[in-house]
Amino acid sequence: MNTDERHRLIGELLRSREQVTVGELMAACGASGATIRRDLDVLALHGVLRRVHGGARSLLFGGENPEYGQRELEEHAVKVRIAAGVAALLKDRGHVWLDSGTTATEIARQLRQREMTIMPMSLRAVGALTADSPAGRHPELLLPGGSLVPREQSFRGPMAEANIRSLRFDTAVVTPCAVNFQDGLLAHDLDDAAVKRAGLESAARVIIACSGSKWNASAVALVAPLDAVDAIVTDKAFSPEELDQLAQHSVEAVTV
Repeated sequence: MNTDERHRLIGELLRSREQVTVGELMAACGASGATIRRDLDVLALHGVLRRVHGGARSLLFGGENPEYGQRELEEHAVKVRIAAGVAALLKDRGHVWLDSGTTATEIARQLRQREMTIMPMSLRAVGALTADSPAGRHPELLLPGGSLVPREQSFRGPMAEANIRSLRFDTAVVTPCAVNFQDGLLAHDLDDAAVKRAGLESAARVIIACSGSKWNASAVALVAPLDAVDAIVTDKAFSPEELDQLAQHSVEAVTV
C-alpha cells in the first residue's frame, strides 16, 4: 500500500470512528509504526485529524464540516472522472470561472495545458494550473483578489465578488456543497454561496461538477435553483424520473 492509499484509508476510517490507534492502523495498512506515525503527522498538518497519544482523533465528530485535507482524500477517482468530463465540455480560447474545492482542483489539473483564460477561486487551483507547465499551450489566469480562507486557500468577500461581477465568462464551473431538486445548489456558508452566485450569474453557461454523494446532502446556504444550470457532470446514476426532472429544468446530465 503506497502513501496515498494509506492516507485515504486513514481518512475513511476517521469518517466513521472517533479515534484510532497506531496499532489498529498498522494492521489495516500493513505498515510499520514509524510509517503510520509519519502519516498521522502529515495528515494532522493538513487538517485531516488531530494527533493524540498513541493514535489520532477524528475532527468530524463535533458536527463540523470536513476540512479540505479530509475531503481531498475522499472519492478521488470519482473526482478525476468528473474533472475529465468537465474538461471535455470546455472549448479552447474560452473564458472560464472555476469554483474552489477539491473537485475544482482536479478540474484545474485537467486544464493546465489548455489554451483558455481562467479565473480560479483558490490558490490550490492556481497551483494545479501552473505546476510543471510545459512550453506551449497553457491557460492565462485572472485572480479575483479578496480575503483568503486559510485552510481552504479560497478567495472570499466583497472584493472577490465585485471583481467576478466586473467580467463576463463563457462558462462558470460550480462545485456545490449539496444539490437537490427542491432547493437547487447549496453551500455550507453564506460567503461561499455569495461567491458561487457571483460566478454563475456572470457566465453565459453554467456547468455543475459534483459527486453523487452531494445529492440531498446537508447544507444551509442557497446559491441558485436548478433553472440556472445548463449541465451537470456527476457519477450519480439518475433514475428515469430524475432525468425527467432535470429535463424540466433544461439541465443536461453527463454521467461519468
